[in-house]
Amino acid sequence: MDKATSARRELLKRIAAAGALGLPAAGTAWRGAEAAGAPAYDPGARFDVAVSEVELRRNPAGRMLMARIYQPKGPGPFPTVLDLHGGAWNRKDRHAEEPMDRALAASGLLVVAIDMTLAPDAPYPACVQDANYAVRWLKQNAAQWNGDTAKLGVYGSSSGGHVAELLGMRPRDPRYGAIPLAAAPNVDASVAYVATRSPISDTFARFQNAERRKNEGMMKNNKTFFVPWETIHESNPREILERIVSMLTGLIRP
Repeated sequence: MDKATSARRELLKRIAAAGALGLPAAGTAWRGAEAAGAPAYDPGARFDVAVSEVELRRNPAGRMLMARIYQPKGPGPFPTVLDLHGGAWNRKDRHAEEPMDRALAASGLLVVAIDMTLAPDAPYPACVQDANYAVRWLKQNAAQWNGDTAKLGVYGSSSGGHVAELLGMRPRDPRYGAIPLAAAPNVDASVAYVATRSPISDTFARFQNAERRKNEGMMKNNKTFFVPWETIHESNPREILERIVSMLTGLIRP
């Protein structure tokens, strides 16, 4: 494992520790967690890990979306993290972050990596709906793998980071929560923290960069996912924040 990969994993462990204690997931949160007393999660711990898979849901295209469970072998209960894979919204699956997921589970986190609907099967917001459903499903089911969802966190890489950001920003968006969970109809998709690696936080800037570089594959990925095209702006985390700031500024302007 190279130094950069090790550093990313250590940072995610520390964010999880802060999230498990309900502290801000910022650079100083780890020191705050130590000051608050023994953390519920110790990133220096070492556990053996059991890996299993269960069915999450079948999507409208007929694909069975699976959840891959990385369960620490210990008394627990363990803080729970949902892993959302990258792949430019068009490829990859629950195996994409296997080394990261195993490392995090070995440190004492219940890690659940899920498949999401890929853009060729259904465009935005289908994969966000899968992720929203998975948060609610985990809140209902994590205990059977010795998971504690009191401070449930989400980890997303690349396009999975984009989905994770939308979950964090819009946990009760009715479009994202459109897939019913019969066993827990009143559970929402709010999470305690979001951790990302190379997230697509500005979807339109990403597309413009692909245009400048004449990256036909990346341009196609965007056009397959953002249908209709205007959704590249509607689901752009940077633009969402700018719209909120503009609205608030208008409300307080004399």
